[in-house]
Amino acid sequence: MQRQKGLRNVRILATAAMLGALSVVIGIFCKNFLNFAGGLFRITFENFPIILSGILFGPAVGAAVGIVSDMVSYFLSTQSFAISPIVTLGAALVGAVSGIVSNYIIKKRGRLQVIASVVAAHAIGSLAVKTFGIFAYYDLSYGMMLLYRLPTYTVIAALEASAICLILRHKAFRKYTRYQNELQ
Repeated sequence: MQRQKGLRNVRILATAAMLGALSVVIGIFCKNFLNFAGGLFRITFENFPIILSGILFGPAVGAAVGIVSDMVSYFLSTQSFAISPIVTLGAALVGAVSGIVSNYIIKKRGRLQVIASVVAAHAIGSLAVKTFGIFAYYDLSYGMMLLYRLPTYTVIAALEASAICLILRHKAFRKYTRYQNELQ
């Protein structure tokens, strides 16, 4: 019997759904309680499950988790801003870039793969695309937003990379996701 890949595999689909739900819960919490300047600037770890799904299951699953979790969290949060397609594209790129880096650029499983995936995902998805989306859609100062977002996402990326490395070291998690690595 041929092994199914991507969202055709029930285990991958269920895990991706759980990671998407986790991203929604984290996103709603951060949008409601850790926001500043009316919700435009916030400290959030909602990209953590999106990046993890990209690393584990590839760019297509990572992008799907990013799109779904971003749209659902917009509809369920209490923020008053309309959904921005560019910001949603940024969420998709967070998952896709982490999947591309970890599955096609740095194939050797380990800390370097995780760190490179997290840094690239945040640089392209969060800092470049999402910042531009917020700038274009909400008419804010791009330079001021980068001054805020660059140090914020540098710290967030470091914390997320550390957490992903710790999670991938856990034997039960590796067994469930079938992730073989050199982080032990």
